[in-house]
Amino acid sequence: MEFELASWHWLVLGILLVIMEIFIPSFTIFWFGLGALVVGVLLLLMPDLSLTGQLLVWLLASCSFALLWFKYFKPRMIDKTTAGIARESAIGESGKVIKMPVGERRGVVRFTTPVLSSDEWEFICEQDVAEGDRVFIKEFSGNTLIVVKLD
Repeated sequence: MEFELASWHWLVLGILLVIMEIFIPSFTIFWFGLGALVVGVLLLLMPDLSLTGQLLVWLLASCSFALLWFKYFKPRMIDKTTAGIARESAIGESGKVIKMPVGERRGVVRFTTPVLSSDEWEFICEQDVAEGDRVFIKEFSGNTLIVVKLD
């Protein structure tokens, strides 16, 4: 007695593999599930396809889907804006001094557009600054900015 895979076997296997991706989020099992679905549909169109042919189509389709995803589509979906780039994108931003540093107390600078989700920051500056002076971000030190005053 020889076992033959019917189209519904491949379709069920494909659906199971796609569903397994929900529980094992590696995003690789999904492509093997799609490959099995391709074989299931192909077997509906060509019922006399041999088991070797079925396995070869499954392997080629699955690997092709995975290769296309990881080499072509996924790199193109990466957000290339500076929205997620935190500190590096903030260096050089300018703000206006609203509270001068006095003694050990730090000053406060306000930015027209929020820097890292806040429009007001405490700052340290090596130069003397007065309220209303324009300063630029040089570096971050924890939750405090290190700024410079450019004349």
